[in-house]
Amino acid sequence: MYKLLLSWRYLLTRYLALASIVSVMLGVATLVVVNSVMGGFAEKLRNRLRGLQAHVMIDARSADGFCNLDYHMQRVREILGDRLEAMSPVIEGFAMVEYRRREYTNFETGSRDDPIHGVITGESPPVVRTVRLLGIDPASRSQTSEFAQFLQNPENRRDPRRCFELRGQAAEHHRRHFLRSFGPSPWNAFPPPNPLAAAEEEATRPPPTDPVELPPHLVRPFGAVVGHGIATFRKPDAKSTDTDRDIPIIYPGDEIVITTVSRTQLEGHAGTRGHPRPVSATFVVTDIFKSEMSEIDSNIIYIDLADMQRLRTMENCATSLQLKIRGYDDYTPEQKRQLLAELARHFDETFFAIASWEQKQGPLLAAIAIERGLLNVLLFLIIAVAGFGILAIFFMIVVEKMRDIGILKALGASNSGVMGIFLTYGLALGLVGAGLGTVLGLAITVNINEIERGLSAMTGNDVFDRSVYYFDKIPTVIDPLNILFLNLGALAIAVGASVLPALRAALLHPVQCLRYE
Repeated sequence: MYKLLLSWRYLLTRYLALASIVSVMLGVATLVVVNSVMGGFAEKLRNRLRGLQAHVMIDARSADGFCNLDYHMQRVREILGDRLEAMSPVIEGFAMVEYRRREYTNFETGSRDDPIHGVITGESPPVVRTVRLLGIDPASRSQTSEFAQFLQNPENRRDPRRCFELRGQAAEHHRRHFLRSFGPSPWNAFPPPNPLAAAEEEATRPPPTDPVELPPHLVRPFGAVVGHGIATFRKPDAKSTDTDRDIPIIYPGDEIVITTVSRTQLEGHAGTRGHPRPVSATFVVTDIFKSEMSEIDSNIIYIDLADMQRLRTMENCATSLQLKIRGYDDYTPEQKRQLLAELARHFDETFFAIASWEQKQGPLLAAIAIERGLLNVLLFLIIAVAGFGILAIFFMIVVEKMRDIGILKALGASNSGVMGIFLTYGLALGLVGAGLGTVLGLAITVNINEIERGLSAMTGNDVFDRSVYYFDKIPTVIDPLNILFLNLGALAIAVGASVLPALRAALLHPVQCLRYE
């Protein structure tokens, strides 16, 4: 009992120990905040990467993809059986998109960004940039990934199967400004197949004024979902509190021209494809895709799989099969490897590459984990500094309290008892510092976005640059187990720093302590 009483008295009276408590507190608080923020970023990035793709991908090694799509899909169903929850074919390739930035002015309200009620009062020269062009089936794509939740039109989020259809305000915008400029056929670089011949002839006639009576070829034009980073740009000097920091370039209902490459079959050589040639088509933007990852949003355009197959003359072909596996998240690493090996036995590795989404994004996820580990090691040095402070303070206390130590030993205190006083004192310093640091760190973590806005207002610069991920808030994840390990580490450092002074005090002889008293 005397050990606890003396430790508590030293804790209340030795104000020099407050420096050690503050050091431990700041170290633990910093670790709690950094781990929570980095954990939040890692989890959000992991969820985004997982949401953008399926569990397993079977990719063709050739840019021309693989044909007999129905056969390969049936083969996957036979191999996986009930384990296959959903499957979606994809054609991916590089393309160029051409568009114009138009200014829509509503003279009644004075608004310069009103494509629905305004008129075109300005138009920029054509803008051309390279993009990743993906042909997808929106229904199956929404089953294998979280494609639907990234669409900005609420109607398309509810029913992603119609995301390439013009409806709502996008249809009204296109009808008012672009209907007569559509031309005889949106597929203006190569002749459409015979089934559209009648529609093409109908499209060459002047369109009627009533949109209800338009032929199906013009009522339902070829749609495209454009990435948010292509459809908008962020002001260089935009602040986090600005509501107009993203300037629209492309509106739903605008027309864009997509140019990619196609291969045609050589005459007299069945199954032989000729040299690549450029093909272009006019598409209408039906929705905006926003995943909050700038490298994705600024480079991707989705079109319907059937349109992509026609554009690249890849009927019944695909470049990738996206597979969603039932209960995949509960699989062990060994089960995942067995699943991939089972697919690899049936798909020749010469022509196909089979990988899970973790393998595709492995380097990025591993880099985040390594960075988080290094930061933890570096930030633990702050607590280590506090440990050296505790070491120095305890040596001073041993010298200062030598007479008291001698009296305790003369009264019968054992070496272990004297040593326990200092170890308990070090434990008390660690407990108080770690407890206060945890409370401070959790308070900062919970209110980190309010703190960030306050610091941004004070400094005039954004502390958190949203142009990287387009996150509206700093993501955080509070992991109780991680916080427990941080506190145990801080306590270990505090107690470990008090071991040497405690040993010195325990080994003192009472006669030597009282010789000069």
